[in-house]
Amino acid sequence: MIVHNLDPVFFDFGFIQIRWYSLAYIFGILIGWLYGKKILTKQVSQNHTKIYLSKYDDLITYIIFGIIVGGRLGYVLFYNLNFYLDNIFEIFKVWKGGMSFHGGLIGVVISILIFSKKNNLDYMIYFDTVSTVAPIGLFFGRISNFINGELYGRPSSMLFGIIFPTADNQYRHPSQLYEAFLEGLLLFIILNLSIFFLKTLSKPGYVSGLFLFFYGLFRFIVEFSREPDIQVGYIYSFLTMGMILSVPMIIAGTVIIAISSKRNVKR
Repeated sequence: MIVHNLDPVFFDFGFIQIRWYSLAYIFGILIGWLYGKKILTKQVSQNHTKIYLSKYDDLITYIIFGIIVGGRLGYVLFYNLNFYLDNIFEIFKVWKGGMSFHGGLIGVVISILIFSKKNNLDYMIYFDTVSTVAPIGLFFGRISNFINGELYGRPSSMLFGIIFPTADNQYRHPSQLYEAFLEGLLLFIILNLSIFFLKTLSKPGYVSGLFLFFYGLFRFIVEFSREPDIQVGYIYSFLTMGMILSVPMIIAGTVIIAISSKRNVKR
């Protein structure tokens, strides 16, 4: 019998707590920022590298803002709108939890577009860079979901099922770990193999398309083992909100890949 009994608090100072979830954001952004610099130097010509690198740190600030605002508003709109309409000030209490990846993605896209237009830079370069490092943050985020005992899976009869006391006493799929592997580790490997062996950075938007397609596909698959949010449930038949929000990503990714595959640009 495997019972989840992990403490979501990494360290308690008494007057303040450091949670695994906060550390996941910090390490995800920090490692992604460092690796993103490496991708940028590989992505643009030597004449332009200095320009994009000099603006990169400022871009990270925009992205962090996009993740938090987009992620929170996405959760409010997609997963619990009625509650927040009745409790409007709860929207600002981010520390209580409630973030949406799809909302965060929209927030990041808008942030990059605004930043690139403001600085007269090619937004697609930053899209491809951020897409390459995003699985790093996703990996840490899903691991912290598991530690928190949240976003657990549906009841399971498999040997590696886990009992999450925050849910009930049934064995359940550790769907957070499935997502950490697929959306984090495997997606990171796919994107980087395409970059270093297929030279996909020479095709603007191709890496971004791959990210959208494979994340959407992996998320759609995992949703079959993930317990839907209790306040949302199933939208129709077996369809969950996560599935519905992932379909546009799969379609958009396919279209972007098709368009980008016909382009080969020396940046």
